[in-house]
Amino acid sequence: MKIDRLVSIIMILLDKKRVGAQELADLFEVSPRTIYRDIDAISMAGIPVRSTSGVGGGFEIMPEYKVDKKVFSTDDLSALLIGLTSLSGMIREDDFVHALAKVKSFIPADRARDIELKANQICIDLKPWMGNGNIKQTLETVKDALQANQLLFFTYIDGHSNKTSRIVEPYQLVLKGNHWYFQGYCHTKNDYRLFRLSRITELQVLPETFSPRNYQKPILNFEETLETLQSDIKIRVHRSVLDRVLEFCTYDRVTPDGDDYYLVDYPFIERDYYFDMLLSFGDKCECIEPPHVREEIKRRIHSMAALYEHPRAQSITTAPDSSS
Repeated sequence: MKIDRLVSIIMILLDKKRVGAQELADLFEVSPRTIYRDIDAISMAGIPVRSTSGVGGGFEIMPEYKVDKKVFSTDDLSALLIGLTSLSGMIREDDFVHALAKVKSFIPADRARDIELKANQICIDLKPWMGNGNIKQTLETVKDALQANQLLFFTYIDGHSNKTSRIVEPYQLVLKGNHWYFQGYCHTKNDYRLFRLSRITELQVLPETFSPRNYQKPILNFEETLETLQSDIKIRVHRSVLDRVLEFCTYDRVTPDGDDYYLVDYPFIERDYYFDMLLSFGDKCECIEPPHVREEIKRRIHSMAALYEHPRAQSITTAPDSSS
């Protein structure tokens, strides 16, 4: 993988005074031409590599770029590596190479094995199993506009599928609950709003810049509000969906009910999102109580079934008779 080779080359250059192109090519089993391209990529990432020709020549990182390796402890460096690698899929490759190389440059040779072992004991992967493949590009676009104080224009799709055009001053990117958001001042609403990146389409960076306002950080902790709205309902679920149910509650709320079923004290808010979540379990989930939630689920199921009571008429298009 190219990014692994780039980081490895940087580590070699940090550890040695000077290395030749052929030596690197032999080490990584690639051509010298590939090594020259790699060196160009490393230089473009902001790492000062210079070349010396002639006997004993090669590539080297400028001495002032190298720092004291005793600055950070083993735990410090392990934590930095874990945090940085968790963001590898969310930042530009050249930024990632540059940052990773800087962190690894602090690792003394005698502690490298211990630090790598600790860092590899924890894996944080923020990329979804599947879904919006354009989220990284959206993230980069918002970040670029944020750093340049440029306005953003986009179409936003809210939780009810309503579409609105927005012009927004971006102020902060937020990662919350495995989803990326950005907080900005919306010219359409004349107020600060939190926008989920996966609901943004037709994103454009406008040439106009803005003068930053007194920024208001978004409210990201809703525990007290949720505690007020939330209550427990009792559901009976088949073992085939128990893993999905446990994404929203802990196992101490689960009691076996025979060989294949479980009773669950399920945290619930009487909102469409939560009703839809229960319905997504299909016939593998039954609401036992309270009665009014059970009745509402029944009503929603009947409304869905009514859509299929009569066959939908199909329009059949026949080709015109060429003989007529």
